[in-house]
Order: sequence, then structure tokens, then C-alpha cells
Amino acid sequence: MPDARSPDTLSRQQREAIEAAVFRRFVTHLRKRTDVQNIDLMTLGGFCRNCLSKWFCEEAEKSGVALDYEAVRSDIYDMPYSEWKKRYQK
Repeated sequence: MPDARSPDTLSRQQREAIEAAVFRRFVTHLRKRTDVQNIDLMTLGGFCRNCLSKWFCEEAEKSGVALDYEAVRSDIYDMPYSEWKKRYQK
């Protein structure tokens, strides 16, 4: 493994690729942790899966892309939100 370096030495493209990979990994982690309720995330972290969906839509809009919130939310949950609620919401 090469010597470790500071993130501020990355090119913009390298940093964005790593950030995108981290985001995908985070979403995958949340999909697996269905035992963690959104209220738990909100209480402890100040955000939830729905917040991530809204942020995704907002950032897309800044780039001139309109995304359907429900479609984005289904992507974050890996299923329609209504289905996730039936299966996992306590």
C-alpha cells in the first residue's frame, strides 16, 4: 500500500469518486440495518433515510436535474417506502 496522504491532496475527480463510493456504501449499510428506525437516526444524528432522499433531490436540482422524490426514496430504501414501513417500521 502506498504512503497515506491527506484528502486535500486528491484531485477533484478522485475526491468525488471516493465520496460517491462512500455514499453508496453508506446507503447499502442503511439498507441492511432495517432494525435502525428513522426516528433513531433523527434523534442521534439529526437526519434519516428520508433526509438523504431529499438531499439527493436538492443536489440534483442544483445541477439542473429534476428527480422524483418518491423514486429517489425508493432507491435509498431499496424498495417503495410504503413497503419498507410495512416490513420494518415499528
